[in-house]
Amino acid sequence: MVKELRDKTNAGMMDCKKALSETSGDMEKAIDLLRQKGLAVAQKRAGRATSEGLVETYIQADGKMGVMVEVNCETDFVAKSDAFIDFAKNVTVQVAEGTAATTAELLEQKFVKNPALTIQDMLNEMVAKLGENSGVKRFVKFNEGLVENYIHAGGKLGVMVELACDNDAVAKNAEFSEFAKNICMHIAAANPVSISRDEVPADLAERERNIFIQQAIDSGKPANIAEKMVGGKMDRFFAESCLLEQKFVKNPDISIQDLTKEVAAKLGASISIKRFARFQVGA
Repeated sequence: MVKELRDKTNAGMMDCKKALSETSGDMEKAIDLLRQKGLAVAQKRAGRATSEGLVETYIQADGKMGVMVEVNCETDFVAKSDAFIDFAKNVTVQVAEGTAATTAELLEQKFVKNPALTIQDMLNEMVAKLGENSGVKRFVKFNEGLVENYIHAGGKLGVMVELACDNDAVAKNAEFSEFAKNICMHIAAANPVSISRDEVPADLAERERNIFIQQAIDSGKPANIAEKMVGGKMDRFFAESCLLEQKFVKNPDISIQDLTKEVAAKLGASISIKRFARFQVGA
């Protein structure tokens, strides 16, 4: 009976024995008791900083849907534990099969593999078991194109990219897959702000523009001249910040836009980068 309770709750053996004793061997009441204790432990630890963790991904077999999740904890030791890794994997499954749009919605959902528990219940039980404050920081779900991913530094950095291709045969081509993986690796290294200029947040572009103008004025340039000078500096800012304009990390002689055009021409298909996400633990 103790083993059955452990299998259902992942709680420690002594905790299971105590819970069964306190509930006179009633399995359901023992589960509820352990969950209640788990919640108490989770609330007690909730104020602790969670700067470590793991990025986990899941891609559907046909490559048309992908999920990336960041789960945080307090120490790298716990981040590498089987229980923590299993929880992260279970969260990706939940996001993939569920409809959550926010972390709050996700935590309230019943786990698809065990509807007796919500994701919050599972989180509380893990916190009680591992003794560290933990949480689901963020997630993305791409399902409108062809998805590729890249995990770097033992799960500390993850990238997911969604591409469009008008030819199914090309989309299954090894060269297309290599291109998609290269884009992921480039994003991991270059950390672009957006895909193109028109997607750069307006407040960020305006802040950079104001900095460049003030730098020119501080160097003694009249305001009207400073305004004219800012154009070139903004071009450089966009070239460094926008994915399509960035120089490809594996070949700085070409931009990502040029690389995309080259691959599309070679494979005889229309290929474009639709969106991406880059999660770095602690960032």
